[in-house]
Amino acid sequence: MILRAKVVFPLTARPIADGAVFIVGRKIRAVTPWKNLRPHVREKALDLGAVILLPGLVNPHCHLDYTDMAGELSPPRAFTDWIAAITVAKTAWGYSDYARSWLNGAHQLLKFGVTTVGDIEAMPDLLPEVWEATPLRVFSFLEMTGIKARRAPQEVLREAVETIDALHHARNRAWLSPHAPYSTLPELLQRTARLAQKRGWRVSIHVAESQEEFDMFQHARGPMHEWLKRNERNAADCGLGSPVAHLARQKLLGENVLAVHVNCLARGDATLLAKNKTSVVHCPRSHDYFKHPAFQRARLAGAGVNLCLGTDSLATVRKPGKTRPELDLFAEMRALADKDPSVTPSELLDMVTVNGARALGLAGKIGELSAGAFADLIAIPFAGKARDLSEAVLQYSGAVSASLIEGRWAIPPTG
Repeated sequence: MILRAKVVFPLTARPIADGAVFIVGRKIRAVTPWKNLRPHVREKALDLGAVILLPGLVNPHCHLDYTDMAGELSPPRAFTDWIAAITVAKTAWGYSDYARSWLNGAHQLLKFGVTTVGDIEAMPDLLPEVWEATPLRVFSFLEMTGIKARRAPQEVLREAVETIDALHHARNRAWLSPHAPYSTLPELLQRTARLAQKRGWRVSIHVAESQEEFDMFQHARGPMHEWLKRNERNAADCGLGSPVAHLARQKLLGENVLAVHVNCLARGDATLLAKNKTSVVHCPRSHDYFKHPAFQRARLAGAGVNLCLGTDSLATVRKPGKTRPELDLFAEMRALADKDPSVTPSELLDMVTVNGARALGLAGKIGELSAGAFADLIAIPFAGKARDLSEAVLQYSGAVSASLIEGRWAIPPTG
C-alpha cells in the first residue's frame, strides 16, 4: 500500500510536503517525498488529497468501562465524595452495561484518531470479547485493590495473573494496575513490582491525584486518611512522605511504570520520577473536573520526566452544555494549552504520540512514521501551509478523515 498526502508529518523527522508512505504488510517500509517514487510505483498509490498524514495517537490512560457515565456525576466538593458516588453508580450496572460502555468508548477513540490505548480494566470478564470487537490496539491494565473486600494481596495478584495468562491475542494484551497507593496495601505494590520486572510487564497506577491523597501519605491526616481509617485500612504507611516517595519505597517506580495524574508533588518527587525513568500521564479535562492543584508540567519536564496525555474516563469530564463529552485527545491537548501557555504545540503532539509510545514500551514502533514502525496512521483535513503543522493539528476539531492500524483500515478514507 502506498499513501500520498498533501503533507506527511512523521513527528520524528521533518514534515514532507507532497509526501508518501510506503507500507508492506503491517509495517512502514519508507516515508518519502512523492517525487522520489518511481513512475510505476506511483501508479499504485492511493492519493488522500488535502490532508495531513500523521501517526495514530497514543492514549496511555483511559477507563473505557465508564464511557456511558459521561455527564452523569456532578463534580464533587471532595475527592472522597466522588469515590463514593462512582461506587454507587457502578452497583447499578451489569455485564451488558459495561460491555456497551466499553465499545462506545473504543468507537470514540477511533473517531478522534487514537490507534493505541492503555485502558484500566475493572471488569476483566469483558476480555477478550471486547478486544475482538475493535481494531484498536489495546493494553488492558487489570485493576487491583483489595482494601474494601479485605482480600490478601497475594490473592488479589494471583487472580489477576491467572486472568492475564489465560488471555491470548495477536495484537492486544493485559498488564497490571494496582489502583492507587490509598486503595492498596504496600505488600500488593511490592509483589506487583517484583512480578512485573520478572515478566517484563508494564504497570499503571493512579498516584498523587488529589490533595487528600497527598495529605494522607505526607502528613497522615485529612479527609481521605480519616475515611480509610474508618474502613479499617492500616495507616502504618502514612506520614512517611509523599505518594510518589511511597511508591519508591515499595520499589514501584521504573521505566515500566506509568504514574497517572501526579498532581501533587513534594520536593524531590520530580527528580525521583525522572531518575527511575517513570512516565507520567496527565489528564487535563479530568484535572479540571476535580479542580486539582495546578499540574506542574514545567517542573516535571525540566527534571526530564517522560510526559504523556490521557483522556481518563468520561465520568470525570465536565459536560459542555447539553452535549455529552467524548474521548478526544485533541480536546485534551487544547485543554492543557489553555491552562499552560508555556507548552508548545510540538510538545503537546509529542505527549500524544512518541511519549505515549515510550510509556507503553513501544518507542520506535508506534507514535511515529518511520521505517520499521507499525503502519498506524491517521489523516486530518488540511488546507494550510506546511510550516504551521503542529498548530494546525492542535486546533483540529472533529473526526479524523481516515485511520489505519497495522496496515488495515480502521476508518477507510472517503471520496
